Amino acid sequence: MQSASELVYVVDDDRRVREALSTLLRANGRDVRAFNSGSEFLDTPRQKVVACLILELRMPGMNGLEVQKLLGMESPIPVIFITGRGDVPSTVLAMKGGAVDLLTKPLDADALMRAVDAALARAHVLRKETENAAMLQALYQSLTPREQEVFPLIASGLLNKQAAAVLGITEYTVQVHRGNIMRKMQADSFATLVRQASKLELKTSTTKRLTAPSAH
Repeated sequence: MQSASELVYVVDDDRRVREALSTLLRANGRDVRAFNSGSEFLDTPRQKVVACLILELRMPGMNGLEVQKLLGMESPIPVIFITGRGDVPSTVLAMKGGAVDLLTKPLDADALMRAVDAALARAHVLRKETENAAMLQALYQSLTPREQEVFPLIASGLLNKQAAAVLGITEYTVQVHRGNIMRKMQADSFATLVRQASKLELKTSTTKRLTAPSAH
């Protein structure tokens, strides 16, 4: 079922294709914004909605693969490539770049709408992942500097006394920090804390510290 906050972008240098796609998408209840070039699309501020992009692979100036690459550096929008003449190398690059599909013109309406549905479904997942990552980062930033030092140590499996030895503080202090970390990170279990540390990629930044001598 379509969400009111969904949008389909169309980028094709052929006006007739843009108009035909826009008509088809609107007839299927989709909101559409069309552009005649990749640079025009990239230069236009995008609305903060769940969106996907139908993108012509071969265009004068900036081609579809270049648009896909630049778009990936900004924000993840699922891409459906369309082309009048595909080739294996371009198809491989498009799919490696994360394209949802690559459809050949003349386009099959049903196949296109299935691809749009799949792309928007992926966009919803990406939006949720982005929101979750931002929330997790906000929780992490609520920790004190010392708690941020303790977090990766206990998440790596060190006992309180071992973490205390690494940091040169008392075991009781680590125990207090552990409780504060669990509460502030809203972790309902140690396993949850470990998963959070992994998502925050804390382990890689503390590898050297974890090789320090453990408590005696």
